[in-house]
Amino acid sequence: MFWTETSLWPEPAPPGALPAEPHRSWLVRLAWLGTLAFGVATYVIVLRTMVETQNPNLFPTLLFIGAITVPCSILLLAYGLGHRVGQHGALVAVAAVVGGVIGVISAGQLEYSTLRAMPGLGMVAVAVIEESVKMIVPLVIFLVVGRRTPGLGVVLGIASGAGFAVLETMGYGFTALLTSQGDLAAVDNTLMLRALLSPSNHVAWTGTVCAALWRFGEPARKGKVLVLLGAFAVAVALHATWDSSNSLIVHVAVAMASLGILIGTVVAGVIASRRARRNVVAPARSTGCRGGADRPRRRPAR
Repeated sequence: MFWTETSLWPEPAPPGALPAEPHRSWLVRLAWLGTLAFGVATYVIVLRTMVETQNPNLFPTLLFIGAITVPCSILLLAYGLGHRVGQHGALVAVAAVVGGVIGVISAGQLEYSTLRAMPGLGMVAVAVIEESVKMIVPLVIFLVVGRRTPGLGVVLGIASGAGFAVLETMGYGFTALLTSQGDLAAVDNTLMLRALLSPSNHVAWTGTVCAALWRFGEPARKGKVLVLLGAFAVAVALHATWDSSNSLIVHVAVAMASLGILIGTVVAGVIASRRARRNVVAPARSTGCRGGADRPRRRPAR
């Protein structure tokens, strides 16, 4: 795993200290593409094998491969572009596991009680609830743990969204299998849609909102509240559009738009980090180039 872990809660860097610019080889930068291609190919092979052989034992494997392919690819993409989160591998794991479990349980309870009390709210309420509960663990990390490393927010958001998507996708898959009375061919389209596209949406929405939240840890940033509210509103709108439609074209369009926004957010964060690093390093270099100009001059000997 590309996050080196030495302790669960590593010590934060000194104020104003920025890590050295990470070097990424082309192999590392393109690892996300190989992971995505391998995951999709493996998913299709397992799906075809399961349907042709009518072997339900492959069902959990299929759901697991589909649920982790896109999140892992996006994490590798963020790393390849230059995001480094230091020694926070444990936090990423906590966000994925605990965030997913808390998110699914909270969403199930809140959606049931809310839609039962106010059925007219529909998919908008579902979108607001799910996008909120996926932020519980990242918000706790931000407020309580206090790890506000640049780039960490989007990675924690991707992890939390991935954990939620894995559990939700497995639930939808088993529900579809039970509804079809064990007919694996009947759930073919459902699995292809949810196991590949749905996780990409969840990681994109939560990753984008977490990236906006982490702007509050950077004093120089302006318009933080508006950016956070705007990111959450966009996530809810895309989520509600996805849930309200049964069209494959709409679902693919929503997934592509969501991933495009997330990738744009990652790239913008990398550019901002590099600019901040240059602004810190440049004055130090210019001071060092002056040689002895800052030293007290000796009086010439008489």
